[in-house]
Amino acid sequence: MDKLLKLLSTNSDFTSSEIAAMLGEPEDYIKAQIKEYENKGIIKGYQAVVDWEKVDDSYVEAFIELKVTPKKETGFDEMAELCMSFDEVKSVYLMAGAYDFALIVRGETMQDIAMFVAKKLSAIDGVLSTATHFIMRCYKDRGLNLVCSDCENDGRHLIL
Repeated sequence: MDKLLKLLSTNSDFTSSEIAAMLGEPEDYIKAQIKEYENKGIIKGYQAVVDWEKVDDSYVEAFIELKVTPKKETGFDEMAELCMSFDEVKSVYLMAGAYDFALIVRGETMQDIAMFVAKKLSAIDGVLSTATHFIMRCYKDRGLNLVCSDCENDGRHLIL
């Protein structure tokens, strides 16, 4: 994997001068490379990893298994587009194995998610079955440990 992309995916808060120093490259080269990745759509955006348990903003997340019948013309793509169109759906993954899609869904309460599954998701033509698993606690998100307060998570150890 490209060292610059690996570093940015671990911590996108580094300045271009910090990245240049870590990778031993000129800062102008780093800036140009990041801009090229953005223009090509390789870098889609930048997000903070938030430990929501420490914020007074309660919500519920669920992992939903979805079995579907793919369409003849579009395969799984049309179903993925439908799932992505719902505001409640935060992530959509095509899977190999016992089910076709894995969805991460967010709502204010478990009842909200249950109603979303019952009234919106299950009502889509081609959905064969769903299985909902409520996420009770997140211990690690995108490579960052959320339960160890003294762990170093800035990613510098990945490069040096």
